[in-house]
Amino acid sequence: MFKRSHKLPPAHSLFTFYLFTFSLFSLSLAACATATPAAPTLDVSAAQTAAVATVFAGVTQTAQAVPSATDTATPEPTAIRIPPALPDVFSTGVLNPLDTPHTYIKDTCTYLKDKWGSKNAAPGTVVMVVMIHGIAKGAPAPDRPQDIGNADFKKLMNDLKDQGFTAINTQQAFDFLDHNAKIPQRSVLLIQDDRHTAQNFNEIFRPYWEQWKWPVVNAWINVSDDIGKGLLPDMVALSAEGWVDYESHGVLHLPIDPSSSDDFIHSELYGSMQAMQQNFHKTPIAYIWAGGGFTPKSVQVARAAGYKLGFTINPRGPVMFNWVPQTDQPDQARPSFLAEGPVNDPLLTLPRYWDTDARSHLDEVRNISSAAAAYATKNKATELEYYDISCAPSAGPMP
Repeated sequence: MFKRSHKLPPAHSLFTFYLFTFSLFSLSLAACATATPAAPTLDVSAAQTAAVATVFAGVTQTAQAVPSATDTATPEPTAIRIPPALPDVFSTGVLNPLDTPHTYIKDTCTYLKDKWGSKNAAPGTVVMVVMIHGIAKGAPAPDRPQDIGNADFKKLMNDLKDQGFTAINTQQAFDFLDHNAKIPQRSVLLIQDDRHTAQNFNEIFRPYWEQWKWPVVNAWINVSDDIGKGLLPDMVALSAEGWVDYESHGVLHLPIDPSSSDDFIHSELYGSMQAMQQNFHKTPIAYIWAGGGFTPKSVQVARAAGYKLGFTINPRGPVMFNWVPQTDQPDQARPSFLAEGPVNDPLLTLPRYWDTDARSHLDEVRNISSAAAAYATKNKATELEYYDISCAPSAGPMP
């Protein structure tokens, strides 16, 4: 049995067929013309030409109306890019095993954009926070073990300078920790706790400001007693000069602990902020916990009051962008250093080295900085690929 073909014949075949048929029709007309009364003469050639044109146009349109199997191209499938797994948080074996890095930026895309933004601090940039109390002209008094002798303090400052450190202020520290704003690769934040005379700042710290442009932070106690009233005018004048950065150290300078009432916590945090706004005409952004005492409740109140940074007395290590060494459990070997992990707010429970032994940790800080930079470089391509796939469509290209 033969199958009926639905394929159209070529256009030239149809043309020949219709031309032959029309010729026969024309001959028939000519044969009949002798038996018919006189009529207008038919221009056979013109009629043939018009008919052929009509037939050919119809055939051509019919042929063009039939789509070819090759006219519609098959689209290529779109490749689906799968983001790579991100590396673990940088860790180091240099610090105490209980002091592990804690992060605080929850959004991965925000973190990567700030980390690798071309105008921001390079990975491995580090801040060494140093706690200073009194600076004795000679050897510290036996009842002042927290103090450092002036000779040892000068050694510390010279060593910091020789090893490439640069002092910054509190606002610079916050901008770096918050969104990785550019600061010196090795930065140091010098915080002198408690109230001191203008002579203390002019004789000890002013030379470093004039020679190196190194500022100093003073954790100011805001109690309105005779001592505070006597010191305040000079402190306000130093603050106006811009190189002594005054931040809050409470009102009564008493440690906050689990037995502290809500009223006491509120008065220390809000009261000291209001006093500084009134006396120094500035709003402090940092709270230095008196005696190193803090609780989850007090940290929540500090956050609500508007403090952006908080400093403990715990010498856990240096800090980097989205990287703060803290411990999650009490350490029997260091019972005076409260565990920060349960508070879950690293920026308000930052560590500080003690000035009396900070020199012995300089190599530690430099090594952590170098190792962190190398680790970041190793994983840069992976993190940038992740950002390009998962983040760029909504957060924009890497700046």
